[in-house]
Amino acid sequence: MSGEHTAFFYGTLMAPEVFFSVCYNDPKPHEAIRNLHTFTPAVLEDYCRHRVQFADYPGIIPEKGHSVRGIYATGLTDANMQKLDYFEGSEYERRQVTVVLKKLEGEKEIDGESKKTSVYVFISPEHLEKGEWDFETFRKEKMQMWTRGDWSFSEDDKAVIGSAV
Repeated sequence: MSGEHTAFFYGTLMAPEVFFSVCYNDPKPHEAIRNLHTFTPAVLEDYCRHRVQFADYPGIIPEKGHSVRGIYATGLTDANMQKLDYFEGSEYERRQVTVVLKKLEGEKEIDGESKKTSVYVFISPEHLEKGEWDFETFRKEKMQMWTRGDWSFSEDDKAVIGSAV
């Protein structure tokens, strides 16, 4: 059953394989599960994405005049959100923001609707590097490790997040 939550992903979770690994413990779940969610390009204004020191993933922080391209995901359930909260951990805080959806008109990208949604903001800016995190580099060099099939919740983890798993 499709959920009513939405989120804006700007890092590893932009890859559907990572999203499905986290939320369903399967990088390529059955089509019925995949069809519960939509993934639309979007932009978050007045935030900037940086590499997290010593990590494969980024963090965003508010920065006027900057913008972050990412993915607006729909159909998230309460259980999905609990798993995402657990995955993001104590380094991030879930906040409500407004993103602008992007759509192609011919070969030109144009602004679509504005949507209120959740995003995970990095809470320790002193642990961010100055450089931009690159999704394509992550996809080529690191994603296989993030979707290797043995990423799962332990029994202790399941007890912490309850019936979400």
